[in-house]
Amino acid sequence: MLLPKSSAFQSAAGALPLWPAVLAVWGAGEASGFHSHHTWHLIVGLDGTLRVRTKRGGPSARTAAVLTRPDTLHAIDARGLQVFIVFVEPETDMGARLAAMPTADVHVIPERLVAAIRNVLNSARSQQDLETAARRVVDELGIPEARPPLRHPGVLRVLRHLRGEPDDCDDSLIALAKIAGLSSSRFMHVFTKDVGIPLRPYLRWLKLERAAAAIARSASLTESAHAAGFADGAHLTRSFRAMFGTTPTALRRSHA
Repeated sequence: MLLPKSSAFQSAAGALPLWPAVLAVWGAGEASGFHSHHTWHLIVGLDGTLRVRTKRGGPSARTAAVLTRPDTLHAIDARGLQVFIVFVEPETDMGARLAAMPTADVHVIPERLVAAIRNVLNSARSQQDLETAARRVVDELGIPEARPPLRHPGVLRVLRHLRGEPDDCDDSLIALAKIAGLSSSRFMHVFTKDVGIPLRPYLRWLKLERAAAAIARSASLTESAHAAGFADGAHLTRSFRAMFGTTPTALRRSHA
């Protein structure tokens, strides 16, 4: 698992960054255990094929590129390869485009598109090129423009609040329901319907985003865990493995 480098990390409460809406990175691949995370996930082998599994104990399939839907269980073995990885937040416009594509939860990219995608990626020489390439890859998949999904205005206010406020803001059900202008029970129902997962798992996902971004910015495991709201490094490691199929230590090693 790889994240872009950054020159700054602020450990004061409220200063932890979130991942960007579209995160595009490349580097040496590795093997992940079974996991699921609340993003679209495209991984492309630049110089070979990946092994993908969707069921524990099930067979693996070989492919040069695969796209997984948010919250879909999967495991990928990309050892020995250079890979390009794109994470797309499902609440974004690009996430809406991907959601409009009629695909399986784990979508194997056809071979005819792999060469075109690799050509796009191999032309990238800078961070700006990489960001442009991520969007061109989505275009190469043949995904049309799509309207952002209709969401309750109260849910939109809560999403903006959670991503715009300090990480130590009040995220209790009562506080968030008040921001949404709904009763607690109604808010929980509408949030799950509009976002795709219940409130608590979504809040855990935001905490992991912050911790992962902090680790990529050279914070220690303990500092990242405490600043993101985890009890300790062990708690962060358990949660990290469940979401990403790897450990924070492996993330730091790959990032280095």
